[in-house]
Amino acid sequence: MTHIDASPALRVPPASPADAAAFFGALLTFRTDVSDVRASLDSGEPGFVLVDSRGSAAWRQGRVPGAVHLPTALIPSRAPDLLDPTVPVITYCWGPGCDGAARAALALARLGYRVKEMIGGIEYWIREGFPVETPAGTERRAADPLTAPVDSAACAC
Repeated sequence: MTHIDASPALRVPPASPADAAAFFGALLTFRTDVSDVRASLDSGEPGFVLVDSRGSAAWRQGRVPGAVHLPTALIPSRAPDLLDPTVPVITYCWGPGCDGAARAALALARLGYRVKEMIGGIEYWIREGFPVETPAGTERRAADPLTAPVDSAACAC
């Protein structure tokens, strides 16, 4: 018995390097993370529109500053008035336990928009200590050390 045969994590062996490169390259064309979105927004020229696909109550509870509110159900009727089809769109919803951002991205892609999903959603945006807009103003919580480095602007990954 080889080491690979004994490893539960390797019962299905890893893909070839070429297949892995193709898979992970494709994965990154569909998704981005909150840290990269934040760095892009902070640059002043992000090159995309950030869309919050949650409903009105969630939007009022808190949102990423600068995001456009476009609930998934309204995408077919409102996207043409709110979004430029030549500008890429990044969608977000609640967090990793919610596939709302993927549903919104699918709806936008079906309308012809170039789109990515921000993994982690508003949950990880908040957990990483980034600012959130509310009706009362901008708020910020301390970064969760389980999701973001302490005393550092980025994880350097």
